[in-house]
Amino acid sequence: MTLDLTPDELLSTTRAVRRRLDFDRPVPRALIEECIDLATQAPTGRNRQRWHFVVVTDPARRRVVGDIFRRALAVAENQRLSGSDLRRMQVRPGSMDKIFDGVRYLADNIHRVPAIVIPGVEGRTDRASVQIQAGTWGSILPAVWSFMLAARARGLGTVWTSAQGPLERELAAALGVPFDRVMLAAFIPLAYTLGTDFRPAVRVPREQVLHWDGW
Repeated sequence: MTLDLTPDELLSTTRAVRRRLDFDRPVPRALIEECIDLATQAPTGRNRQRWHFVVVTDPARRRVVGDIFRRALAVAENQRLSGSDLRRMQVRPGSMDKIFDGVRYLADNIHRVPAIVIPGVEGRTDRASVQIQAGTWGSILPAVWSFMLAARARGLGTVWTSAQGPLERELAAALGVPFDRVMLAAFIPLAYTLGTDFRPAVRVPREQVLHWDGW
């Protein structure tokens, strides 16, 4: 069963959900598989379909990857942001305090999330050209976003995190992923949401991001 959302409502209310994940309600495997099936309908460069999705639901395995997530998050928090990033992040006063509180809450409870989805893509871009990077990331990002939209439509919440990055090799080893051939693109908690009444976010004005016929 899916929520009664128009396409525009689905696109504008698929939020990064951290504090409103239901840790006590299991997510049926069949529902996750439905979302994966829709994800693999996304466009993919040259129809290569190099995507992979590792779904972790076993409690012991969730504790292992949750520990890696928390340690990787601590490393990522030390990365500096540019001035323009900080200005855009503060477009809504107090929003970053709320986000950081949500990040800490999620980190404290990551082992309780019913399912963790880790998308991967064949082909590493560590020292690749912009062309190769664009082709590789352009083949996994649409699929993952489709997965997140499909989840939202079914009353499930997700949040794209990249905190696995600093410890990607360790995470790959824990999951048996061939690190030299497959790049782990994200670390996505998945759970039913506490309520479904999500609203569009406050964003920077269109005038700041839209460029017509040139920059």
